[in-house]
Amino acid sequence: MPPKKLKLATLLAQGGVVDEDPLMASSPPIYQTATFKQPDPVAMGPYDYTRSGNPTRTAVEKQLAALEARTFVFTSGMAALATVTHLLSAGDHILAGDDLYGGTSRLLSSVAPRLGLEVTNVDACNPEAVARALRPGKTKLVMLESPTNPRLQVCDIRALSALAHGAGALVCVDNSILTPLYQRPLDLGADISMTSATKFANGHSDLMAGVLAVRDPALAQRIYFLQNSEGAGLAPHDCWLLARGLKTMALRMDRQVANARRIAAWLERAPLVRALAYPGLASHPGRAVHEAQATGPGSILSFRTGSVAASQAICRATRLFKVTVSFGGVGSLISMPCFMSHASIPAEVRAARGLPDDLIRISAGIEDIEDLLEDLEQAFQVATNLVAAETPVPASSS
Repeated sequence: MPPKKLKLATLLAQGGVVDEDPLMASSPPIYQTATFKQPDPVAMGPYDYTRSGNPTRTAVEKQLAALEARTFVFTSGMAALATVTHLLSAGDHILAGDDLYGGTSRLLSSVAPRLGLEVTNVDACNPEAVARALRPGKTKLVMLESPTNPRLQVCDIRALSALAHGAGALVCVDNSILTPLYQRPLDLGADISMTSATKFANGHSDLMAGVLAVRDPALAQRIYFLQNSEGAGLAPHDCWLLARGLKTMALRMDRQVANARRIAAWLERAPLVRALAYPGLASHPGRAVHEAQATGPGSILSFRTGSVAASQAICRATRLFKVTVSFGGVGSLISMPCFMSHASIPAEVRAARGLPDDLIRISAGIEDIEDLLEDLEQAFQVATNLVAAETPVPASSS
């Protein structure tokens, strides 16, 4: 009888082993070295220079590979995405969604054109619009997020991958919000799955890392060549931290999703909320597509109040939700993307893409949900009082 296939949570908890460790330490050693002694001047060992490879990096890449496929870890999610753009040549065309993380938007709008790459943004939730924007033979990369950051829009990864491949393009999906625990873009037809390991994979907001996962051996070799040539591989100590964080990733995300569901249900009833986006809600327009390609809604949600002042008041009044960029840590976070993570996108571009200034994004942590809801309730009361104080009293008709 073949051995039973282990679940992802088990693979993560059991992973992160350095095969070369002669003592088989339960916590893998950190090979904090730049170089490795070689057996002979003309016979190289498995490692020679940490930029090219390191046992601690190999261990965490194998741990991550159990989730998806061949993986490469980088110094940040943006370093990973920059490497993807370096697969292209001057004159190539990139088609990207129009609701992307601010750093990705900056990379595509300000850096890629200097490399001779042409970039077009399109509503990725509309397959017909994507089909019209593709340029067969010219479009070499389609860059997607689903759910998107911060509006939590959902695009059909399988359908868009088929369209892109028909035009001869690679597909890269930023899967940072769900991670391979809840969505596996490679199974849906994507060529490259990118996860910002700064977030859920590490989970403790104390390192930056990015992951690229691919199945095609030739594509994997191209990515390794770039990782080595450009020196963007993750350093040994950060690899060790990431391997440690991965062991509890499934446990943390289960709690975070449970908390996000409760917060979303509470926000649905909150009078100040004008619009709410969370894939776990029946009201989400992309829920059917999301449930067809993902196994969970994640723990990120966003909402509008209709008032920048009210949104600011909520963020300032929270006590347990830290006002900070990023997401996916054990602590709950709250932010206003247009002033923080997406501030690098020009205001007129944000407006054209439907990214409003009053938008609030929440990343649910692992705290007790009753404490989080009480904190939101008092923060909303502060905002409600502010709105009431600023609302003009109608003149008496007497």
